Amino acid sequence: MTSLVIAKETKGRVFANDLWIRAEENRERFVRWGVGEQVTPVCEDANDLHFEKKQFRALISVDSYHYFAGSKGFFQEKILPFMKDNGEVLIGIPGLKDEYTGRSNELLSDWLGEDAHMFKSPKLWKELIGRNDRIQSVKTWEMDCFSKAWDDWLATDNPYANSDRKHFEAIIKPYTCFVGIYVKIKTEVSI
Repeated sequence: MTSLVIAKETKGRVFANDLWIRAEENRERFVRWGVGEQVTPVCEDANDLHFEKKQFRALISVDSYHYFAGSKGFFQEKILPFMKDNGEVLIGIPGLKDEYTGRSNELLSDWLGEDAHMFKSPKLWKELIGRNDRIQSVKTWEMDCFSKAWDDWLATDNPYANSDRKHFEAIIKPYTCFVGIYVKIKTEVSI
């Protein structure tokens, strides 16, 4: 869905990487949606991507980055090489509110089990992105869409939403947020 919106809104070339859906299946979907010529589906693990160096002007990740990028150095080793100078990265993921950093397993294990470690605060995500000569700035924040997104999700008749309902008031609402991450890549200065 993210790739469809980006393709329609920007008219740009889009590479849609999804580890859990086969590229052929996504290709059929993009053709049905009328963006088949514009969107290239990819099915690769984020730890082993095969794009060209400095291929992308922008990278957008919605609800996936926390699954694979929770260690220091990941962004700089696995994402930054593919970004063009003056590029931009925008990430939206679930996370912890700042005041609960470091306690994700304790607070979220009843809801998420062994996946609780993936939830981190905006401050910790900024630290994990880190500093680099090619990075101009990193901004992280709690996104404003939390209540609306959860209201929409909990109103669905989905087995996962049904399970989330029983944890919403006691765990999800008081301790979690949606984290926004924006990374601006520097413009290369030639001498």
